[in-house]
Amino acid sequence: MNLETQCLHAGYQPKNGEPRNIPIVQSTTFRYETSQDMAALFDLEAAGYFYTRLQNPTSDRVAAKIAALEGGSAALLLSSGQAASFYAVFNIASCGDHVVASSAIYGGTYNLFAITMKRMGIAFTFVSPDCSKEELDAAFQPNTKAVFGETIANPALTVLDIEKFATAAHAHGVPLIVDNTFATPVNCRPFEWGADIITHSTTKYLDGHAAAVGGAIVDSGRFDWTAHGDRFAGLTTPDDSYHGVVYTERFGLEGAYITKAVVQLMRDLGATPAPMNAFLLNIGLETLPLRMKKHCDNGLRLAEYLQGHDKIAWVRYPGLLGDSQHELATKYLPDGTCGVVIFGVKGGRAAAETFMAGLKIASIATHVADAKTCVLHPASATHRQMNDEELAAAGVSPDMIRLSAGIEGADDLIADVEQALAAVPA
Repeated sequence: MNLETQCLHAGYQPKNGEPRNIPIVQSTTFRYETSQDMAALFDLEAAGYFYTRLQNPTSDRVAAKIAALEGGSAALLLSSGQAASFYAVFNIASCGDHVVASSAIYGGTYNLFAITMKRMGIAFTFVSPDCSKEELDAAFQPNTKAVFGETIANPALTVLDIEKFATAAHAHGVPLIVDNTFATPVNCRPFEWGADIITHSTTKYLDGHAAAVGGAIVDSGRFDWTAHGDRFAGLTTPDDSYHGVVYTERFGLEGAYITKAVVQLMRDLGATPAPMNAFLLNIGLETLPLRMKKHCDNGLRLAEYLQGHDKIAWVRYPGLLGDSQHELATKYLPDGTCGVVIFGVKGGRAAAETFMAGLKIASIATHVADAKTCVLHPASATHRQMNDEELAAAGVSPDMIRLSAGIEGADDLIADVEQALAAVPA
């Protein structure tokens, strides 16, 4: 099936007389006839459900759809994109370990890595996405467990050179984790370029309607954990909490990573998505290809308009001819990038605030990538915990405005921006 068809049908095939929509299994627990039946589940000797904190049929069916869209072997839904980023790394890294990450990532992810996970004993080295091969190689340490980057960085819109980062990761025997939130599998499938694990904030384009917070992790099933068994002992040696099960032996390369995330991290940390949220996410997934085309069309139209405006200091949009990211976007995202445009209004922060206050269709909101257009000043909001040096490394300037084009009429969005700019002093 092509991607448009998979968005509707992957992950759930109803049998005769069953509901066409994925059912909402709104239950914390599941009944069994004997204690032996339950024991087999707890010992990982049988497949099934016993407690929604670990797994739920609604969430699993939606996760299977996302895995199919990305071309992965298995997937897991979580309660937020932040939880997905944390679980993806913590599943293979622990106290005393090290991770290499692109500096151009979402501010919340940067704080998670640089502050919270640092307190847990996991060190991160941040490298410029434009770094040379030699600079990237120099960032690795003997205890490095993974490399992390974003397909299209939020909000800097830097396009990750996936092949470069994947090559370096594999040369050092570690997986590449790629956050594919902005591109979605409609516009980029990182596994095809060498990535090993994909994360999503499903809150964004996958849901598409600002209806439900969520996250997802997808495993390619191709990274050979056993080839580096000492480095990834959590996957390749016995787990005493499950009577000595070895995940790579019991579940193979295709299932070991996600199974461990479920039975260890979900069991102990419980970043569990609500079944209703999974249902809402699936509704969004069904129209994802249609929406992404409109988001990208609107984003490009707005970028082209802003590029020629005398009150705009600069514009970045990877799909824009002449943009510094256009060459990488053409390689990795030939059919479109996203609906997000970043730009600076002449006059700095004060001018940016005047512009944003004058918008009538676009909402000032701590959100991005949904059906309605929204706008934000990242340095005052999502990235306000960063100092000037950290902001610069993340590609966030003090005058930056992030505008997320929705699926409204492009002419209406341009008219709204035009009238708001008219209130900005020349």
